[in-house]
Amino acid sequence: MMQAADPSLVEGLSRFFKTGKGQYGEGDLFLGIRVPVTRAIVKECWKEVSFANLEECISSGYHEIRLAALLCLIRIFKSSGKDPVRQTECIDFYLSHTAHINNWDLVDLSCYELLGAWLVDKDRSLLYDLAGDGKTIWEQRIGIVSTLAFIRRGELDECFEISDIMLARKGRMHDLLQKATGWMLREAGKRDQARLVGYLRQKWNCIPATMRRYACEKLSDII
Repeated sequence: MMQAADPSLVEGLSRFFKTGKGQYGEGDLFLGIRVPVTRAIVKECWKEVSFANLEECISSGYHEIRLAALLCLIRIFKSSGKDPVRQTECIDFYLSHTAHINNWDLVDLSCYELLGAWLVDKDRSLLYDLAGDGKTIWEQRIGIVSTLAFIRRGELDECFEISDIMLARKGRMHDLLQKATGWMLREAGKRDQARLVGYLRQKWNCIPATMRRYACEKLSDII
């Protein structure tokens, strides 16, 4: 990863991921590595990566190295087959390091492929807890975006129920939570448009503008 660094990309990535003072990614550091390059490195080396290696990488100050750790973890999880011990080890690692999963891309590229996939045949209350009581917007975003694993199976209840949790939050919903919730509702609407339309009409007056825009992206002629 260090060898793949491109300093010419650092400024643009830092600006894109809002690392300035007071912004959501404040203080994050970049090496200047595009995601396809990170994926290629992970593909080449993940079989040799230990949990000790993952611990070192997920704790890195560099954004791309934390992403590489998460992409490795996904491959380890998927390669475990139905081994419950190995899968639980992966999920425990993920949940114990959410402090380092601290930007929207780190959440979105990992949570549904790990936590969501793991919960497909289990109790899903953990996602409700994360969405409602997560310590950070990133944990809360994990709660809603993880439902993508269920949505892709045609199971939509969690998406709508966790969207209700987001709407019940006191104060203004952070834009990144609005975008994530609206995105999941839009994905649910691809499976059941009538249910999405009914939900939006029922909740219209309490849905904030950004969330509404994302949810309605494919419904301009209906809503």
